[in-house]
Order: sequence, then structure tokens, then C-alpha cells
Amino acid sequence: MSHPIAAGSVPVPHDTLRTWATACLQAVDMPADDAAELADSLVQTSLWGVDSHGIARLTHYLDRLTRGSIKARPQLQITRSGPCTAQVAGDAGQGIVVAHKANRLAMEIARENGVAAVGVNDSSHCGAIGLYTRAAARQGFVAFAFTHADSIAAPHGGTRPYFGTNPISIAFPRAGAEPTCLDMATTSIPWNRVMNARREGHPLPPDVAIDAHGQPTTDADAAIAVTPLGGEQYGHKGYAMALMVDLLCGPLNGAPFGAHIPPMFKDLDAPRRIGAFFIVIEPARFAGGAMLAAVVAQLAGELALEPGSPRMPGDPERDHDAQRRAEGIPIEPALAEQMRVWSQRLGVAAPL
Repeated sequence: MSHPIAAGSVPVPHDTLRTWATACLQAVDMPADDAAELADSLVQTSLWGVDSHGIARLTHYLDRLTRGSIKARPQLQITRSGPCTAQVAGDAGQGIVVAHKANRLAMEIARENGVAAVGVNDSSHCGAIGLYTRAAARQGFVAFAFTHADSIAAPHGGTRPYFGTNPISIAFPRAGAEPTCLDMATTSIPWNRVMNARREGHPLPPDVAIDAHGQPTTDADAAIAVTPLGGEQYGHKGYAMALMVDLLCGPLNGAPFGAHIPPMFKDLDAPRRIGAFFIVIEPARFAGGAMLAAVVAQLAGELALEPGSPRMPGDPERDHDAQRRAEGIPIEPALAEQMRVWSQRLGVAAPL
């Protein structure tokens, strides 16, 4: 399936963006390995077509890194609290870097003991959480990931923001293909889509955001909150999921929740204090483990033969990846200008 490029966008090779992002991050004192991992994660997210969490977020991270509200060289504290549990205190580090370390720890524990639950506290925005579940599923694990955010979503029946988009990801290994991966917000859309629409001057879809009067709006500049998954009638489902994710990532980790989480885009000098939670399962410990990846592939094949040819979660991202690796990642005009400004500020060659 072909995905058209928005008017005015310029396609940039993914390797070019990865090189540029790595250089920018090293210019703000991030260690080379962490810079490469963060750059690769953002570019990979854009390759999947998840532009709300992809390379467009780098300039925000650079702003916080230069202000010190994200530390370029945090001193993580890792506590193995039991055979299958651990806590990672992120020391206000960059959330994607911290989350990868916590997820790798969860995989290590799961290899040893069959299952792992790893909490993260004192971190920051960790990007698309499908990064972590896919990484674990590629190693043969079943993986869950959760994180939360500041108040950008109205509770069902509410008229002002309280919860974050509070996403959930679950991934299974799949023989002969990329993992089957659910990666979804518990809201109608991620808040970053609102920010992207503001930057580029695009309208929002109907019924995904409300204004200061609690009324639906398609004006990104007027939006003060996104709505829970499920819409006006069934939003109680997305709202309840968001609440449970917040409890899992916030209070369980000794981290703030809901309206108490410092905002992502308003006070850029304040650390975020974000939590996350990772669960990794070794399939071999269960009756179906040896054949699990093959059965997932069988399920995908059977679904493809059903009327309408239903697809597996994660397959559209796989298609985006193939297309964008061949054609480039589209960079919209306002983002291109931000890239030029940061390139000049940091003394790095601009990617456009």
C-alpha cells in the first residue's frame, strides 16, 4: 500500500536523519552509544509512520537537554528487588534511553527466571513504546510496556484534561516476520498529533479533541485536551484503561500521577518525573512456548484468508517501513525549519 507524502514535505533518507540526529545529540553532550540509540529509535518510529513520536520529537528533546531538564549523562540506579522484579531510577535521563536499559534488564531477568516486571521512575518521555515490546519479541519473548504522561486527556464525562494518553503495547514473536505488535494510546489520538497539526496548520479529525468550553473542536490551536478511546458513547473504556496505566506507571513506581505530572511542553526547565512499566515473559516456560511464534504466523495466515483480509497489529507499520526506507521520511516545512535552526545552533550539517 502506498502512503502519499503531504504537500510541501521533502523526503529525506533515513540514514541521513539518523546521522544528523546522532551528531546533534553528541553536540549536547550525550554519550555516543546513547545518542546513536536515541537517534535510531526516533528514525525507526518515523519509518513505521508514527510521525507523532518520531524524528519530529528530536528538537523538543534537544531543547530540554540544553536546559538541563533532561540530563545527557544520568546516573541510573538499578535495584534488583527480587528474582523477577527490578526498579530503574532514571535520574531525569532521556526517556527512550532509560526505557531501553530497563527493557533490556527485563529481558535478562526473564531469561533467568521466566518472567520479569521492571518499573521505571524519574524519567522523561520514552517515545513510542512499541520500540520496547518489539525489541523483546524479536528475541522470542512476549512483552508488555506501559507509560503515562501529563494532563492532556479529558476523563470520560469530563471537560478538562487530567490523564495522559497513557499508551499500552503488547508484542508476540512471529515466525518469518516482524513481531505482531499492539501499540496504542488509551486516547482517541496522541497529543503529539495535536502539536504536529499546530506546527503545520492542519485541522484535527472530528470528535478527538475538546476546547476550553468542553466542546468538540477540529482546531488544533483551540484544543485543550484529547478524548478517551471509544468516543462520546464508549469513552468510559479508554478512560478506565488510562487510569489503570497511570496507577501502574505512577503510584506503583513512587511517581506522580495525572494532574501532578510536570507538563511536557509548558515548563521546559522542569524535569518530567515520568514512570514506565515493562513485563517480559519467556514463552518456553509455558505449554505452547515452543510453537508460539509459528502459531502466531499461522494465525496471521488464516486471518488473511478471511473475508476482508484482516491484518495483524503492526503490519501497517511494516508497510510504512518498507516504503519509507525506499522513498525517504517526509519532513514537513515547519519541522524542516526547526531542523535548520538547531543545526546552525549546534554546528551540525543540516539534513535538508
